Amino acid sequence: MFKKILIANRGEIACRVMKTAKKMGIQTVAIYSDADRHALHVQMADEAIHIGPPPANQSYIVIDKVMDAIKQSGAEAVHPGYGFLSENAKFAEALEAAGVAFIGPPKGAIEAMGDKITSKKIAQDANVSTVPGYMGLIEDAEEAVKISNEIGYPVMIKASAGGGGKGMRIAWNDTEAREGFQSSKNEAANSFGDDRIFIEKFVTQPRHIEIQVLCDAHGNGIYLNERECSIQRRNQKVVEEAPSPFLDEATRKAMGEQSVALAKAVGYASAGTVEFIVDGDKNFYFLEMNTRLQVEHPVTELITGVDLVEQMIRVANGEKLTITQDDVTIDGWAIENRLYAEDPYRGFLPSIGRLTRYRPPEEIAAGPLVTNGKWQGDAPVGETAVRNDTGVYEGGEISMYYDPMIAKLCTWAPTRAEAIEAMRVALDSFEVEGIGHNLPFLSAVMDHPKFVSGDMTTAFIAEEYPEGFEGVTLDEAHLKRIAAACAAMFRVTEIRRTRISGTMDNHERTVGRDWVVSLQDAVYPVTIDADREGSTVNFDDGSAMRVASDWTPGDQLAHVDVDGEPVVLKVGKITNGFKIRTRGAELAVHVRTPRTHELALLMPEKVAPDTSKMLLCPMPGLVVKIDVEEGQEVQEGQALCTIEAMKMENILRAEKKAVVTKINAGPGDSLAVDEVIMEFE
Repeated sequence: MFKKILIANRGEIACRVMKTAKKMGIQTVAIYSDADRHALHVQMADEAIHIGPPPANQSYIVIDKVMDAIKQSGAEAVHPGYGFLSENAKFAEALEAAGVAFIGPPKGAIEAMGDKITSKKIAQDANVSTVPGYMGLIEDAEEAVKISNEIGYPVMIKASAGGGGKGMRIAWNDTEAREGFQSSKNEAANSFGDDRIFIEKFVTQPRHIEIQVLCDAHGNGIYLNERECSIQRRNQKVVEEAPSPFLDEATRKAMGEQSVALAKAVGYASAGTVEFIVDGDKNFYFLEMNTRLQVEHPVTELITGVDLVEQMIRVANGEKLTITQDDVTIDGWAIENRLYAEDPYRGFLPSIGRLTRYRPPEEIAAGPLVTNGKWQGDAPVGETAVRNDTGVYEGGEISMYYDPMIAKLCTWAPTRAEAIEAMRVALDSFEVEGIGHNLPFLSAVMDHPKFVSGDMTTAFIAEEYPEGFEGVTLDEAHLKRIAAACAAMFRVTEIRRTRISGTMDNHERTVGRDWVVSLQDAVYPVTIDADREGSTVNFDDGSAMRVASDWTPGDQLAHVDVDGEPVVLKVGKITNGFKIRTRGAELAVHVRTPRTHELALLMPEKVAPDTSKMLLCPMPGLVVKIDVEEGQEVQEGQALCTIEAMKMENILRAEKKAVVTKINAGPGDSLAVDEVIMEFE
């Protein structure tokens, strides 16, 4: 077995690989850019080597720099993670020439299947059903428009060497095809060092289901069932689960066997993923093969008990698979939510900054134990498990240079309904401050009827949130539970205030029983009867709720029992109440005396400043291009400028017809959120 491996990556996947390497007794080497000098993967590694400036195309994807780090460290093998050089055949070739093992598939398999154009041709030659498209190279935007018209809109414009949603655009007309082609080329060049583009028909209303395969160099191959990845935004997966709530056993078997046959056809040896789109009649079509470890691999590990990173290392060491297809079962259900550094209230635009608070929920292990691929019996299994794969820490900084994903939160339970409920609690318990993040949106998805039913497609987010995410409106039952919890909590804070030292004589304060709780658009007059075990909150409609909690003033997370039902609240302080976040909702909860509530109703509401005649930068980023000039008249939907953040280009468009009166920024400028880019009249 290898004594030392280098992880040619960063962030959570580098940390994930290091955990397994440590379990196997293998030393690890990290590489890092200037921006990652204090990153978690650097701290976790046994040694770390600096490789250059922050941009990936000057550090993490420069093969010569990575090879130099390998030489310095004396590493015997390299795990590439995902993204960066993970599907780069030239990198695999350089490792082979240097006598260093690549913890991934052979160079020939990467060339055959890692390139999306070539893989489609191979699949077609093997009589695998594929999506209609143009597999040749496309020279310029006008050729892209011509091809798009021949295929028929809508079309998907994709980077040949792409992954992770980078270099991908959906075009519904000539203008979008022209713009999408150029943006895809730019993103592909910056992210992968390869700007080749191809175009295929965009199949509407599909489900995205992928098969995990595992092969060795001795001709053995198995599939570890499927993952449902249909909930996506901008072609980036957001929620994954295993197994799929849609597939039946016959379809699963057919997809699995076809995936293994395809892998064997190219001499595949390692972990890999064959992706399909599946229609409502369970017809499946080959989409592409990812010749690497997938981001969402943890859900497969949770339902099969197989450590995929361990298997990749063993295969790279020349070992045979010790798992047969008969050993692979489906144990329970697993769900993964990707925590992104992006603001759902601003169209999910990237957010950067320092994590002033980062407290993931406690990880809970459960499920079968697997050692060296062999079942060793069952571990003591709890009702649920919680796993958090992350690459950040409290006080760390989220950089503009890399992917915005900062953690993968996973839950496992015997059934899908239990796994969803465990995820709801875990999301409510996840504390993140200092940056915009998508936790509220993930909570909303977990409660959405379509997701709960399992009846979703890749159009889920576009269809259910066509105007973007604007928060969650909680129902009456939720509001009453939160009102009861906050009333009891506020009473605790008031009691603490009465006990402050140094008070004036004859000015003793007492805490009354009568309060008015207002939140969302609801108002609840309540009375509180307390004892040593908790509080009884009585509502004016005659109902009552029993509240018990060990929360104390100052705690930012409250675990409250309301009538026997657990409620998890993130708690912030406001005048006469709390800022509460739970189940995707953000609420200002005021708890006032009846008289104070009466007076509060007379207070005027604060009016937000008028920014309708300004283009504000929606996220911290770099100005790539300004498309208009001062004095120019612009039309609704016209491109105004392009902002780049976290490897993604974002085109900002005019909301209405106007005249540009002033431009405050130019290409190369680094802008903060809400900075004024241009003004109109």
